[in-house]
Amino acid sequence: MKYILMLTVCAGALALAGCSKKSKEAEAPAPAVEAAAPVSPAAPHSDNALLAEWTGPYGGVPAFDRMDVALLKPALEEGMAAQLAEIDAIANNPEAPTFANTIVAMEKTGALLDRATTYWGIWAGNMSSPEFRAVQQEMAPKLAEFGDKITQNEKLFARIKAVYEAEADNDLRPDQRRLVKLIHDDFVRSGAALDAAGKARTAEINKRLAELHTKFSNNVLHDEESYVTYITKEQLGGLPESFVAAAAAAAKERGRDGEYAITNTRSSMDPFLTYSTDRALREKVWKTYYNRGDNGDEYDNNAVIAEILKLRDERVALLGYDNYAQWRLEDRMAKTPEAAIRLMEAVWPAAVARVKEEVADMQKVADAEGAKIKIEPWDYRFYAEKVRKAKYDLNSDEVKQYLQLDKLRDAMFFVAGELFNFKFTPVPEGSVPVFHEDVKVWEVTDRTTGAHVGLWYLDPYARTGKRSGAWASSYRGHETFNGKKTVLSSNNSNFVKPAPGEPLLISWDDAETYFHEFGHALHSLSSTAAYPTLNGGVRDYTEFQSQLLERWLSTDQVINNYLVHYETGKPMPAELIAKIKAADNFNEGFETTEYLASALVDMRFHTADPTNIDPDKFERETLAALGMPSEIVMRHRSPHFSHIFSGEGYSAGYYGYLWADVLTSDAAEAFAAAPGGFYDKDVARSLVANLFAPRNSVDPAEAYRAFRGRDAGIGPLMRDRGFPAPQ
Repeated sequence: MKYILMLTVCAGALALAGCSKKSKEAEAPAPAVEAAAPVSPAAPHSDNALLAEWTGPYGGVPAFDRMDVALLKPALEEGMAAQLAEIDAIANNPEAPTFANTIVAMEKTGALLDRATTYWGIWAGNMSSPEFRAVQQEMAPKLAEFGDKITQNEKLFARIKAVYEAEADNDLRPDQRRLVKLIHDDFVRSGAALDAAGKARTAEINKRLAELHTKFSNNVLHDEESYVTYITKEQLGGLPESFVAAAAAAAKERGRDGEYAITNTRSSMDPFLTYSTDRALREKVWKTYYNRGDNGDEYDNNAVIAEILKLRDERVALLGYDNYAQWRLEDRMAKTPEAAIRLMEAVWPAAVARVKEEVADMQKVADAEGAKIKIEPWDYRFYAEKVRKAKYDLNSDEVKQYLQLDKLRDAMFFVAGELFNFKFTPVPEGSVPVFHEDVKVWEVTDRTTGAHVGLWYLDPYARTGKRSGAWASSYRGHETFNGKKTVLSSNNSNFVKPAPGEPLLISWDDAETYFHEFGHALHSLSSTAAYPTLNGGVRDYTEFQSQLLERWLSTDQVINNYLVHYETGKPMPAELIAKIKAADNFNEGFETTEYLASALVDMRFHTADPTNIDPDKFERETLAALGMPSEIVMRHRSPHFSHIFSGEGYSAGYYGYLWADVLTSDAAEAFAAAPGGFYDKDVARSLVANLFAPRNSVDPAEAYRAFRGRDAGIGPLMRDRGFPAPQ
């Protein structure tokens, strides 16, 4: 049952499990609990393909080959009606409320709608179209209303509350107690305990927010699709051959054969700004990218942001909170916005100080070349690359020759085998439906027993209608409470598709992101959670697993066996490896500052009084007060900050990457100190058992202490980034 998650997904954003850098033990036997009361079946559903039970191999798979956007609206309507009927049956059960006839029964509801929203997620993230966006705009508020009908069902909440208050008298496992608490607290935080007027206003706000989140997301997508910079052969100076070939292919795909397309995505913008010798063009591409959603036209998002902030603030005020961030962080590891801000402000000064050093180094290079310029944001990547070459004799394009996407995928499979005991095998061609010809599928099995674990889908390339960035999502989560279900997990990227027959070479940063998102997939695949709700996550914790997996990219086993030259097949030379490791913290000022600026602005947005707020002015004034270096902008400027404004998954929560990285750095030191290093079997076993497999069945702070024997401190994080550690 996904009655709460629906509010985020159907507002126009996918879970950025999210964006967001395993051998399994048998489930403990359940105590003697009475059998769950059966949920009254909804009326038989139509022959709508989007509602059909998943059939075929591997426990059933989505019918991606039968997707038809014309079926989506009726599928959602039928799915919502069916789940409301199931919920009403639970709420009106004449028997006294118990864990089995209330909580377990709720976990069984919503199968039809879950299937329909899986297809919704594909259209929203991977295959958007004008036809889908029309349905999305119409149905998002209806789905918000649907969610409120569940959380505001007084009879249902009375039963949940009764089970919650009787918890001490119940013979429940720890994960079952946590399930009760999570569901009860979600209902309370969604307004279930408000009076009639408060509930009605909450429902109105949620409906409007769903419309606004969808509008924000579609406005960003419009600007990504509509603003493409086309250049000629004479304007290719400095660009690597692999990028030129991909840009030519992108232009041809858009009907501009003979030209070169710089698409409005990070995967195209970033290398262009790094290598192009045409400063005017760099400025144009930079402004096109960072002005998404901020072009003063009908797709401008500033007014949308202002209304979102006001409505969020009003809604939490009804619940008695001082601001949105206070409500948002209450059930996170940080607990309060003050704690999150303290962490960010502890790192900020060191990051900004490093930026000043980086800019000084770049300005020296520019001056020595007689460029007669002051370093601007569109110069940062270009001159940083020159400094990298001068300081470390390290050429990013040389490194890319050893970073083939397919080989990196094999490296990830190797790491998954060593740490999780997983084996990845391509499924037989045509045996599993896919939604696009670029998508490939692998079966995941236990390397020792051969037992089926799940499937992993990979959609690597950018295309029209696909939202930018990289993300992981699950089409089905692990559960055992009502028969075992195995995982269907996916990774999605936006690499520029290479020309036919050419290898796809990517940057070191993109390789880290590839590993990062695979970490999310492994988190899903390693789950031993018994109930669907327990497969959810705590936002400032869920990035820990993915960020930790990035560390294996630079291990000797991966470098020596998988980072081979795309032409010669020879391993990366020892001297190049040494240069990469020596430059490990290069440009850390830029990377940390652009991230922290976004995270701090997010938190300021959600702790400020939003009355009469001007988002553009607020962003400028907040950054000025922070002392933001003029040579850098936020990683995600507010008008296209989809993490926080196309849904509520990361709102007042973008700090979570840094919070999770405190854990990441500390956990990495545990591996580094172990006899077997990053492949130490004992540490890996503990990592999987305590920090991957439970998902949200255990409180994250308790889970981390079980792994490390203590809480994590900020010291390892600062050391990792080459910043002075606090005394």
